Order: sequence, then structure tokens, then C-alpha cells
Amino acid sequence: MTEKRFISVFEAIGPVMVGPSSSHTAGAVRLGLMGRALLGSTPQNALIRLHGSFAKTGRGHGTDRAIIAGLLGLGTADQRIRLSHTLAGDCGLAFSFEEIDLGADVHPNSAQFILSAGERQVTFTGSSLGGGRIEIIDLQGYPVSFNGEYCTLIIISADQPGTINTITGWLAEAHINIAFLKVERQKIGEEAIMIIETDQPVTRELSVKIASLPWVRWSRIVPKLGD
Repeated sequence: MTEKRFISVFEAIGPVMVGPSSSHTAGAVRLGLMGRALLGSTPQNALIRLHGSFAKTGRGHGTDRAIIAGLLGLGTADQRIRLSHTLAGDCGLAFSFEEIDLGADVHPNSAQFILSAGERQVTFTGSSLGGGRIEIIDLQGYPVSFNGEYCTLIIISADQPGTINTITGWLAEAHINIAFLKVERQKIGEEAIMIIETDQPVTRELSVKIASLPWVRWSRIVPKLGD
């Protein structure tokens, strides 16, 4: 059964933020914050491909500055958002923007991110839905759907029996409740991605334990995104 979700007045109005637009600014900051979390650090190199309205009007709305601010770890209300391009140079973040057509089915306020820091790399696509809300729709080539409203455990692993039982068993032992769990795979017996959204934070100790599993190829814990 699908859980009904009601949008609060705070989501409709949007978060406390630097303007001018919750979609083009606050949502863009949160997409940057998500990219930083998925990579696991501040990127050293970032290629951001803007789609739809982001591409057409993003610069005028400060979308480019907002995304870089998020990648640097700044919140939606941080007055330094306007200075993010300069701050990026101070922090060793080299970035560039391009335009891309992701297709008519993708929300017009969307962007594809290609981020790296040393040997770590991540590629994802996210959309800004309004009111500061976001959705990640593609991660490392897998179709996904999560939004940073929960602590999110992401695992890419070999598709083999027992993987879900092992991970969910460890979460239960740590008294971490699962809110949502989704699995996508490319082909039977090859590779799969598991997205687990939890009510409690996943501990670093547990994340190290999960990453040490021989069949796990990539894992990341994304904390619940704040403002």
C-alpha cells in the first residue's frame, strides 16, 4: 500500500532562503548539497548540465551560484550564496556548466551532475520540484527516486541472494527503522542498487561494515538534508 504524503504549508511557501526563487535557488542549493553528500566530500571537479528552465532562466535566477553553494556545503539561507563562484576557487573546486536536453518527461528544473574528488566519482540527475523540494531520479546510471527527507542508505552490489536480508538484519540490530526500501537491478545476477530511507541516522560503524561486504561495489549514507 502506498503511503499518502501531505504537503505542509511550510513546503508550499518554501524554506527560509536567499531568493529569488525556491525552485531555482533553494532547490538548486539542495541539489548541490545532495551532490556533496553522494560524493562524500566537497568536489574538486564538477560538471553541471542544466535542463529545461534551469538552462533557459537559471543564470538570471542565480541557479548556477546556488548549485555551487550547495556543493560547498552552504545552506539555503546563507548570504554567501551570491559569492559561491569566488568561494569555489578558494576551496579548490573547479566547475563548469553546460546545457542538456534530458527529454520531455524530465522536470524542467533539472540538472545532471558529474562530480569527482580524487578517486571518488558520482554521476546523478536531480530535479527541483518547488518549495525547496528535490528528487533524485538517476544515480550512477540507475533510475531511482529519493529526496533527502530521510537518512538514505544507498548500496550498489552484486545481485545475489541474501543481500537484502543481511542489510536489513543489521539495521534491525542497530534499532534503525526502515521507512522505505527500493531495489533496482540491471539484469538478474549482475548488479543492483538498493535505496533504504530510514527514520534514524545510519551510524558510521554500520556504514563501514556494509562497505566491507565483498559483493558491495559502492555505498553511501546521505544524511537527512536540512535547510
